Amino acid sequence: MQSTTSKVLRATIRQSPIVRRTFQQRFNATAVEAPKKTFSKWKATKNLAKVGAVGFVGYTFYSMYEHSHPVMDPTPADPSKKTIVILGSGWASTSFLKSIDTELYNVVVVSPRNYFLFTPLLPSTTVGTIDHRSIVEPIRFITRHKPNEVKVFEAECTEIDSDKKIITIVDNSEVKGDRATSTISYDYLVVGVGAQSQTFGIKGVEEYGCFLKEVWDAQKIRTKLMDCIETAAFPGQAAEEIERLLHMVVVGGGPTGIEYAAELHDFLAEDLSAWYPELVGKIKITLIEAMPNVLPAFSKQLIDYTESTFKEQHISLHTKTMVKEVKEKEIIVQGPSGEKEAMPYGLLVWATGNTTRPLIRNLMAQHPETQNIRRGLAVDDWLRMAGTNDIYALGDATATKYAPTAQVAAQQGKYLARVFAQLHATEQYESELELAATPEEKAKKARKLQKAQDIKPFHYSHQGSLCYIGSDKAIADLPFGPGNLASGGVATYAFWRSAYVSSLFSARNKWLVVTDWTKKTFWGRDISRE
Repeated sequence: MQSTTSKVLRATIRQSPIVRRTFQQRFNATAVEAPKKTFSKWKATKNLAKVGAVGFVGYTFYSMYEHSHPVMDPTPADPSKKTIVILGSGWASTSFLKSIDTELYNVVVVSPRNYFLFTPLLPSTTVGTIDHRSIVEPIRFITRHKPNEVKVFEAECTEIDSDKKIITIVDNSEVKGDRATSTISYDYLVVGVGAQSQTFGIKGVEEYGCFLKEVWDAQKIRTKLMDCIETAAFPGQAAEEIERLLHMVVVGGGPTGIEYAAELHDFLAEDLSAWYPELVGKIKITLIEAMPNVLPAFSKQLIDYTESTFKEQHISLHTKTMVKEVKEKEIIVQGPSGEKEAMPYGLLVWATGNTTRPLIRNLMAQHPETQNIRRGLAVDDWLRMAGTNDIYALGDATATKYAPTAQVAAQQGKYLARVFAQLHATEQYESELELAATPEEKAKKARKLQKAQDIKPFHYSHQGSLCYIGSDKAIADLPFGPGNLASGGVATYAFWRSAYVSSLFSARNKWLVVTDWTKKTFWGRDISRE
């Protein structure tokens, strides 16, 4: 009875309009008082960082997997396809190799070294800031990821017979087999052998100077640098001899010479001063440049900034000064006044520019009417060697209106790969046009053929110039609107690092370089003699 009465009472209360309004008011009040969800920038940033971190880690592991899993059964060479022989493994040749479609051509690579070298960071390897293996990319790391077989021969091309379309190669390694010479035929030849260091015929440079173009050059500089320092620390050494041994001379005020002098300064200031306190203040760096100022390709503002920074670092600059002779322990220089002076040195680094290799000079001699430029191969706007139809040249081996830089060579390599794709399309549409049965089909093939034949000439897009000047400072001359944006300092140094890392050819190299920089920051540079 009591239970029935309670149910009736509760039903009556629920049906009462007054009670309903009371409950509704309380519900609305509660809804109004509930806190509203607001947009949090910090939370969004954290979520974005999480997503970015996950994506970065995922991309890293994918890159590692892809790098360590090459194509195990690439399609073998097809005799019906034309063969492209690539000479060299520098910026131009490697850029071309990465971009060329191996399904269209048989590709053969011939180079005295079996790797690509990221030369902008080579000065850093001379003092141990970066390990030299961090900036090399074996050519087979590239070719083995191509769908079709690419043959790679570590050899030096000694002769090019442009009439017979044959090259002669020689095994230049220390270990040789029964056969050290061979020949390779080609349909197209891509010459990207680069250039060699310019000595201007100055006596003694090759015997006593150290160049800075290859890995072994950097290793030689590293060894000789530590030899000079350890010999200067030998007991009983004369004061004059210590002064000579600790005088490091750099000849050449271009980016290579400037960056080496900067790296050497950092090494001396940050590492050697701690481990060789008895030599602090005795080490001297001198940079010699024949032009009125260093870094002629940069703006006047950045040149002045570099020179003032070097002055703060106690790096002695000698502009308008020419080297006349190099001896074992001294160099003879001629200053602006015309007077000659003997300058004792312990280490001499020669970074004055490039000149053509003997192979290029021999190839030019085969076409004297069209090849009459001393500084390299003359090419047309499509990078085809003047006087030939099947030889293409790019990079420092050529004489063009562009500066001989890695940036130019890399863009030329990518461009030439597109040219060969269009050449293949042209041949394909020509054969299809001959087989076309109807007028409509012929017209369609003719339009495709005309489009494939329309090959645009090479156009260089300048992305700016960068140079490290020491003490965690760099300079940048970047295109901006109608003019240039000149920048220098610590912030530019961070940009310099990020730009170089992004320019490395593989994720493997990027990780290794960043790791080397991190190790240097925490542990310093290695001072052991190699």
